Amino acid sequence: MAKSKKARAIGFNHIALEVGDIDQALEFYAKFIDFELRGKSENMAFIDLGDQFLALQKGRRQSQDDERHFGLVVSDEEAVRNSLNEHGIEILPGRFLDFLDPWGNRVEIVGYTEIQFTKAPHVLRGMGLENLHKSDAAIQELKDKGMSPG
Repeated sequence: MAKSKKARAIGFNHIALEVGDIDQALEFYAKFIDFELRGKSENMAFIDLGDQFLALQKGRRQSQDDERHFGLVVSDEEAVRNSLNEHGIEILPGRFLDFLDPWGNRVEIVGYTEIQFTKAPHVLRGMGLENLHKSDAAIQELKDKGMSPG
């Protein structure tokens, strides 16, 4: 029997987080990131990330995350660190900028300039981030994979 063709995973359309209350979640995340809503209802909200989105869904049922997390890419990691400190949001121990939201979702903040993850120039332009550039180390990582920007 012939092997079936496999699809190649190419990225994420969205990440969904369960939260206790949609308005409280939006208020919490607005303390450290600037965002636009893609849409909102009583039980869901969609934070626009250009060609992706973060879905907040009412109804957290599982216990607090320990190591399970998602990496949220931001334009300025230090600005997030400063905002977390300013709002008394505990940064978890370790080498990364991790914290828990009020519902136990573990979030790792990742600076765009320092990682391979890349938004297409037209998406960055649409997000008002056309002047955001990669570090030399991130560019080298991309070059090593044959994905050099420009």
